Amino acid sequence: MTDQNKYTTIATTGTGDFHDRGSKFLAFSYPIQTPQDVKEKLQALKKEHPKANHHCYAYRIGTDGTQYRAVDDGEPSGSAGKPILGQLDSLMLTNVLVVVVRYFGGSLLGVPGLINAYKTATAMALEQLPRTEKWIENIFDLEFDYPSMGEVLYLLKQCEATIYKQDLQLFCSIKTGIPRPNSDTYVQKLSEIRGVTVKAAKLTE
Repeated sequence: MTDQNKYTTIATTGTGDFHDRGSKFLAFSYPIQTPQDVKEKLQALKKEHPKANHHCYAYRIGTDGTQYRAVDDGEPSGSAGKPILGQLDSLMLTNVLVVVVRYFGGSLLGVPGLINAYKTATAMALEQLPRTEKWIENIFDLEFDYPSMGEVLYLLKQCEATIYKQDLQLFCSIKTGIPRPNSDTYVQKLSEIRGVTVKAAKLTE
């Protein structure tokens, strides 16, 4: 990673399809922002593949290295989730989810075979995808009266902020991510607008 204020993620969804001794391993990769995104993607895949034997997955969110998960979903411990997560980490990707759906083919693959299958399917779902660099953001909750909306939105656009949630009525609220290099400057500018309250927050949903 060349710029410490940026992170690398995938720009679009991807798929991979790996077969070994009758078992099918279908991999699906997604750009995500929150654990809620993970739940939604997983639920959709389980509806799409209700007869699959396993829905194993791993994800990493954020840039501090603490928000991740690797799930084996009934496979032997460490044989599925860890190899999936290992592929994300080897490519230095974050804000990415990969789910590998397995249809059992009748032959046991053993732990080494499973590790290879989940690793390979994940690599196939990621290798052809375009990468994108994004700013690491500091997350804030903004609260303000409607007349201040124009100034607030102008500043957010100027600093290339991401708006994650907004409720723009008589009393307005916005959850926003401000690129880290500009964070202090623009928080100060926003705070100087009459009636605007700025609070540090977390992107949790």
